[in-house]
Formats: sequence, structure tokens, C-alpha cells
Amino acid sequence: MGVSLSKGGNVSLSKEAPGLTSAMIGLGWDVRATDGADFDLDAVMFITGEDGKVRSDADFIFYNNKTGSGVEHMGDNRTGEGDGDDEQIKVELPQVPAEVKKLVIGVTIHDADSRGQNFGQVSNAFVRVVNNAGDAEIVRFDLSEDYSTETAMIFGELYRHNDEWKFKAVGQGFSGGLGALASSHGVNIG
Repeated sequence: MGVSLSKGGNVSLSKEAPGLTSAMIGLGWDVRATDGADFDLDAVMFITGEDGKVRSDADFIFYNNKTGSGVEHMGDNRTGEGDGDDEQIKVELPQVPAEVKKLVIGVTIHDADSRGQNFGQVSNAFVRVVNNAGDAEIVRFDLSEDYSTETAMIFGELYRHNDEWKFKAVGQGFSGGLGALASSHGVNIG
């Protein structure tokens, strides 16, 4: 079992898993029992520089742009059913360019506004980082707050500090869905 973080906490991946080169970011959630449309949550990643902005739209990784800069989105899960990770993003740390300082891990609710859905209706949400060499969980952040108006969230981020990779538990919600989340990282989804 890896390190369990609270909101705002961070851990050095380089110290917890010396020699880490390949990591799997696992995201999971359970949808509360509600009437109406299924929830389709989507994992996204913003590959950013020091300023927190993407270098180009190619640094926005999601189910329709699955690879770039050492990052690979492993596919879209449209229901969130079952145990374990619902969506995963693989990161090959040596392939991440030196000018990249953060890998921001977000989740959005597809068509949230038209379906009347928000993160207040999602439970047991988590993000975890797993060492692909041996499948050992390094760190986990379980989101525990009630986000009753948010339709997009930053779950956490991998970031460089000196020569180390670290993980920070963020838990920041956004109203306005993917558009608000993307524009805050320099992506215009129009």
C-alpha cells in the first residue's frame, strides 16, 4: 500500500519509488444511484510549463488525443462501473521533455450541464500513481469533499522539483466543465 494523501499534500515519487521511470495514473469513481442518464467521466491531462499553461493544444491529452510528450491515455470508460481504475494515463517519465514542469490530472463530466450532473453526485473518487515495474501503488488521494456545483476537477498533478518527480493532491473543482478547466491551462476548445 502506498502513501495516502490529504488535499494539498505531496510526496516525492523519486524517494518513494527510487528509479521510477514508468507510472500509471489510475482514476476511479462510483456514481451515486440517480435516475436519468449514465455518468460519463473523462480523464484528461495537461502537459504544462512553469506557468501552468500548455505549450500547444497537442499537450492536452484526452480520449481523442491519446498520446504526446511521454504520456498515453489508455482509453475512455463511459460508465464507471466495476472496481479499480476507471480510466488510466500512462507516463514514461524519461520521455517527458525537460521544459515540462507539471502533468495536471483532471476529470470532467461529459455533457454535465445538459444532463444536470455534477461531482456532488459522484462518490469514492480517487487518483493514484502506480509504478509500472511491479504494479505497486506509490501514492493515492481519495477525494472526500462534496463538490455540488463542479463539473470538472483537477484531481492531482505530477511535477518536477529540482531533479525529483513529485505528486500533489489538488482536489480543485471548476464550474463550467471542460471549457473552464481547459482555458485555465491555455487550451482553447472553442
